[in-house]
Amino acid sequence: MLRQLWVQVIEGPSLADNRYNPRHATTAAGRGSILASDGTPLAITQGDKRVYPQGSLVAHAVGYASSRYGTSGLEDAFDRVLTARADALDPIGQLRQILAGTRSAPRGADVVTTLDLTVQRALVAQLRRYERAAGIVIDPRSGAILAIASVPAYDPNSLDAHWAALLSDPASPLLDRSTGGLYPPGSTFKIVTVSDALDANVVTPASRFNDTGGFSIGNFTVRNDEEEVTGNQDLAGAFALSSNVDFARIALEIGVDRWFDYAARWGLGRPVDFDLPVARDHVPAKASVSSGILAQLGFGQASLLVTPMRMALVGTTIAHDGTTLRPYLVRRIAGSDTAIATRPETIAEPISPDTAREVRDLMIAVVQRGTGTPARLPGITVAGKTGTATNPHGRSHAWFVAFAPAQAPRVAVAVVVENVGYGGTYAAPIAREVLRVALARPRT
Repeated sequence: MLRQLWVQVIEGPSLADNRYNPRHATTAAGRGSILASDGTPLAITQGDKRVYPQGSLVAHAVGYASSRYGTSGLEDAFDRVLTARADALDPIGQLRQILAGTRSAPRGADVVTTLDLTVQRALVAQLRRYERAAGIVIDPRSGAILAIASVPAYDPNSLDAHWAALLSDPASPLLDRSTGGLYPPGSTFKIVTVSDALDANVVTPASRFNDTGGFSIGNFTVRNDEEEVTGNQDLAGAFALSSNVDFARIALEIGVDRWFDYAARWGLGRPVDFDLPVARDHVPAKASVSSGILAQLGFGQASLLVTPMRMALVGTTIAHDGTTLRPYLVRRIAGSDTAIATRPETIAEPISPDTAREVRDLMIAVVQRGTGTPARLPGITVAGKTGTATNPHGRSHAWFVAFAPAQAPRVAVAVVVENVGYGGTYAAPIAREVLRVALARPRT
């Protein structure tokens, strides 16, 4: 009796919420639906089976609910509201309903997401050109996620049958790279470096730099990709041509203490408040940062690792005048006592509005005359930054962070493609096509 009391009363709530509890699947008949922003079903129950009408298109975000393998994605994060809970009524109340013939099968609430399937399809189609890639599309005015994807993906409709193969696949299709993949950000991190330097008055738009092809700090020498030499440039030129040499010097001018102060303002190394779990950035310990490491941090290398979500937030911060809004994937919960509707929420203010506008102009120059010209859109001013992140496991990762229209941003995007090479060659065209589709939607 004591053991039953312990299990039912003390451990009961945690057991009921455990993602691996098979009871979740046995209540599928009353499980609520997960819907796109326009009401299109993303996860529904048919009879006693959970069905995913969009298949692999939104697999990582929506997740799965399996009696054998538990839950993931939104199926896990919002399991409490999706699950039909007959035990919410007291036993006497249930008996009264049965005797009166008024009792109906319990049903969970519906989760309505912010996903726009037109933008989602465009993002996935572009990412699928490569073996491993990820991307996020955000409305910088609100923080709403318009599209989020990771390649390769899987079909949650056949998860149980292919589980062993999915686990052993070296491409890790179960990993959501958009929120769980950690990468060196490469030159996309120069957005942060130049923001910090301008905000702290370490540099001005009129500052000039001379890149002769190399810069030595102790036993380490900074060089540009392919041994490029960008020569004498103002700040816009150094940023547009993505000089590692110039940005190593800027990082040294910022200094270790100030670098970590601004890193905290951006939220680097801290959990991201999001509807799904996001891997925490890897930021080196302050005590371990020598001059050589600080120089590399200036252009997004050393041991710095971030997620595509983090770099998407960096882009939206510039687009939203220096304010970071909380990203969200769920717009509202319908049909539940815990009904919610999401509103914009500020989570950080790392730089001033004036600094953000100066950085926006630098990002415009990247697309107009720098390394990001493949992201140009006819009639639309795009602000962006390329990144080519070296790593010890193969070819460089290609990055691109952008938003548009630059003067009144409605869409921001972050893209990473693993082990392919230049960000301008591989990631920027993906962002261009996604921006084109997203900006063609009716204005809201």
